[in-house]
Amino acid sequence: MDGGAGVARVRGMRFLLPLFSLVAAAVGAPVDEFVTAAKAKHGEAGEKAAKFLVEHMPAKDRESLSAEFLATNLDLAFQARAEFPWAKAVPEEIFFNDVLPYTVLDETREAWRADFLEKARPIVKDAKTASAAAQALNREFFKLVNVHYNTGRKRPNQSPAESMKLGMATCTGLSIILVDACRAVGIPARAVGTPMWSNDRGNHTWIEIWDGDWHFTGADEYDKEGLNRGWFVGDAAKAKADEPKYAIYATSWKKEGLAFPMVWAPGNPDVAAVNVTARYAKAAPQAAVAKLGVRLFDKKGGERVVAQVRAIDAAGKLLGEAETKAGTADLNDMPRFELKPGTRGWLRFVQGGETREVAFGPLEPGEPTVDASWQEAAALPSELAAIEAWLALPAGERPADAPALRAALSKDLAARVAGLLGADRAAQVAAERKDELEKKSLVLGDKTLRWLEKTFGEAPADGRSLWISMHGGGGAPPRVNDQQWQNQIRLYQPAEGIYLAPRAPTDTWNLWHEGHIDPMFQRLIEGFVALRGVNPDKIYLMGYSAGGDGVWQLAPRMADRFAAASMMAGHPNEAKLTGLRNLPFGIFMGGADAAYDRNKIAVAKSAEIAELAKADPGGYVHLSRIYEGLPHWMGLKDAESVPWMAKFTRQPWPKKIVWLQDDVTHERFYWLKIPDKAAAQAGQRIEASVDGQTIALSGEVPAGMELRLSDELLDLDQEVQVLVNGKEVATGKVARTAEAVLRSLGERFDLPAAASAVLVLP
Repeated sequence: MDGGAGVARVRGMRFLLPLFSLVAAAVGAPVDEFVTAAKAKHGEAGEKAAKFLVEHMPAKDRESLSAEFLATNLDLAFQARAEFPWAKAVPEEIFFNDVLPYTVLDETREAWRADFLEKARPIVKDAKTASAAAQALNREFFKLVNVHYNTGRKRPNQSPAESMKLGMATCTGLSIILVDACRAVGIPARAVGTPMWSNDRGNHTWIEIWDGDWHFTGADEYDKEGLNRGWFVGDAAKAKADEPKYAIYATSWKKEGLAFPMVWAPGNPDVAAVNVTARYAKAAPQAAVAKLGVRLFDKKGGERVVAQVRAIDAAGKLLGEAETKAGTADLNDMPRFELKPGTRGWLRFVQGGETREVAFGPLEPGEPTVDASWQEAAALPSELAAIEAWLALPAGERPADAPALRAALSKDLAARVAGLLGADRAAQVAAERKDELEKKSLVLGDKTLRWLEKTFGEAPADGRSLWISMHGGGGAPPRVNDQQWQNQIRLYQPAEGIYLAPRAPTDTWNLWHEGHIDPMFQRLIEGFVALRGVNPDKIYLMGYSAGGDGVWQLAPRMADRFAAASMMAGHPNEAKLTGLRNLPFGIFMGGADAAYDRNKIAVAKSAEIAELAKADPGGYVHLSRIYEGLPHWMGLKDAESVPWMAKFTRQPWPKKIVWLQDDVTHERFYWLKIPDKAAAQAGQRIEASVDGQTIALSGEVPAGMELRLSDELLDLDQEVQVLVNGKEVATGKVARTAEAVLRSLGERFDLPAAASAVLVLP
């Protein structure tokens, strides 16, 4: 890259500019004299070479360059051709075009060839090929002339003498030096570059050498692995041959209509070029990625510094590690982390034993760059470091009473700690549930739940949806229920998601609302979240016939686990609608489905949920369809439930909760927790609401009830007031702690619903 600022001048320069004495001016220089001298000394080959050089040289050079300068340049080129074995094998047209020329771009004309030959000869003496010689020059020549990358140079197109006087150059100046050094020992070489990378991040120049074919390398960027390597390969792969701004060009002495685009001299046609984009460009990858580039500076506008850098996501997962570049590395030469679009996290830098970090994301597809300042980067919080140290211990050796778990956390730190603990719990669940997901079968107590599944659509960036669809039957022989199960997997097709048809563990009439179903579904969901990339806020429940019976029962008592639910042709039995306050609920029934009065009850329940919604604005979202004239089988008209449910995502922290215990009791519902299982009784009703910083509970609120709190619910930096049946029972601040998160995740692997603070009521 040829832009930027910053100076690191080299002292003790011993090279004297007169070695590159400026060419004697001679208006109307006798080019004929030069051609004649070339023929006299080198025969027809010399004459042909001289004519080629003269024919394509810029007009201003015809007026300013002396015959002596041109002749000396040609003599030394022919000397190299005779001296070095690789030079003898170079085809004549390539020798003329890419060894003989006395300049690379529009730099100041200088007699560099004799001095560079003397300097380069010892470096390449053991090389057997042009490639090996070019590698040796790239490794040693810049150290010898004491010139390296630095944006403090005076101009991009510096001549070798100008760069050597300063001890610095950017990519173009470095490329001029390396091309000239290669040509000095008979290696065909040319400058290559693009006026702009396709991501508009700047220009760049490098070189190519010929060894049976063209090969590239960055100037002063020696790679021991060989040629055709470099930090810019990925950028070059995106070049566009048919868009001049984004194409790649190589210099040429022979003029054939195309000019090299010199960004410092727009419109200057003096340097001929060939479009070589096709040698670099590759087909664009199908999947969108974000290639995050990282540069670290000592301070804003300062010098780049070298440091170890690790990219970690918001959950603390290591995404990659590398080392930042500084000194002679090109500004665009930086470590890159290939990440998914939307990723957010932290760049953690380690320098001199100190760790600091900078946030990044969410990332857009492409090649975003973070320019971090060490001076402004935040120190790693001690609370976070303590949790990371605790997590680094084997699970069985982590002390439950570690002070780090009880330390008060800020809002931002609590979110990061939750991410770390959530990722750790996800890994544990994944290890525990891997076999059962592979076998599509889980065992809890003496019951086994099996399932069939299909996957639809592309996985969204925020995770897949999960559709649990319960079959009908019940009170029938196993073969009948098996048939219903096999049919269920074929019924519905979401546009996206994992569609799952479980096989009821029993063949009883109440297939789906026995007490073992709730924990089995919880376990099933946790496994799919941990192992299959399911978004815990996009889980949907549905069922047909006896499966519909199950939806009536399970949806209210597990409302905090689902984004939406739909009942098809089922009977509610004693189930109540009260707990559906925050769960969108669909009722689908054939108008002629008269068995057990299912159709009449569906109509009554539709009216009931409509009244609940009317009395409680914002609650009891529902859709009711009674298909007139249709029997128990609705001919898949009920499939309209699928896109309707897909519109909803779960709200794990609702401001209002209505909890009515079923005969299968639960200890937790949204952010309410009954720690004493015996205190959870069938028919128990608790309402809870949040208004500002006040939490009001009413109903049968047991002693010792816990409130699982989060900044999603209220501001934990402020005091919280709690009223129970109109009486204040608590007031004050509630600290966020890792222990609260850990307890939540231990009860249920559900990170979006994990509390960062716990308040125990008297």
